[in-house]
Amino acid sequence: MISPIAKKLLRWYAAQKRNLPWRADPQPYAVWVAEIMAQQTRLEAMLPYYARWMRLYPSIRALARSAEQDVLALWEGLGYYSRARNLRRAAKVVMTEYDGRLPSTVEELRRLPGIGAYTAGAIASLAFGADAPAVDGNAVRVLSRLFDVTEPASSAPAQKLFWALAAQHLPPGCGAAYNQALMDLGAQVCTPRQPRCGLCPLRAECRAATLGIQEQRPVKIRSQAPPRRNFVAAVVQQRGSVLVMQRPAAGLLAGMWEFPNAPLRNQRGAKAALRKELEQSLGLFLPFEERLGEFEHAYSHFSVRLQVFHQSLDGVRPKVNTKRNYRWLPIRQLDGLPMGRLDRRIADVLRAGIE
Repeated sequence: MISPIAKKLLRWYAAQKRNLPWRADPQPYAVWVAEIMAQQTRLEAMLPYYARWMRLYPSIRALARSAEQDVLALWEGLGYYSRARNLRRAAKVVMTEYDGRLPSTVEELRRLPGIGAYTAGAIASLAFGADAPAVDGNAVRVLSRLFDVTEPASSAPAQKLFWALAAQHLPPGCGAAYNQALMDLGAQVCTPRQPRCGLCPLRAECRAATLGIQEQRPVKIRSQAPPRRNFVAAVVQQRGSVLVMQRPAAGLLAGMWEFPNAPLRNQRGAKAALRKELEQSLGLFLPFEERLGEFEHAYSHFSVRLQVFHQSLDGVRPKVNTKRNYRWLPIRQLDGLPMGRLDRRIADVLRAGIE
């Protein structure tokens, strides 16, 4: 028996569902890529990336054969780069352990790198027709308002309740439509601010709307302002080429490329800190008289302020004394390297200066 909530939700979805490229033909690989890309990313921002990705890596086999640096370069701008690495790692696992076919059950999907409870439920239901719930941020918002969940949404009790409620109302044989209906309702109607309750098919059943507290749900734990970290970076240029370093294979922005930099304790001592860092870590002794600019970027748990200094070199290119992977590259070739947001902005400034 289908619950009244599910009936209304499915009826609304049939008329109002979003037209997304992987929905017309929900092939497992396409659904998988789309769901991973959509995590922590606005749909409008990820769609061009999805189109480019599917052109360059149209199959699991193509992705498994790819080079990590190419994958990271294609992903640049979406952030949370571990998603791209895990997609590639999982593709290799699928090729070796599943004969190139994405597994169809939630349990098997969760064994793959980068696939958690939501993604496994989404792939199993959307691509394989399983009656598995998939609770993302949009579904959490809908369910927390619909059932007036007073526990903080990120808490374990609330998460357990959301999954139980989603499973309770999931109509047999309609997992794909039901899960996507919850997602679309949260994205189009039950929005974080100023929800469009007058257009909601579940308005009569919504406890939070009845109480007039819909904008107070989901309940959030008030967080402190993220800490800010200060850095200083060097653009060392010699005959049209600049020095870039590869980041370590683990940690933030792993394996990507950056300009030499150093952490700062004192904003006024930026130039001295940069000189000391390059002397100690690279064996370069440079004055850094020209200030290129200052850049800021917010990550999920902290923000960064980056001061940048520029130094042009004459004569013979200096030897860089380091075990780290580094390159001297023409400025135009920086476009081919995967970089974090701050370093890409520096590269863009350099490129604008030669065009």
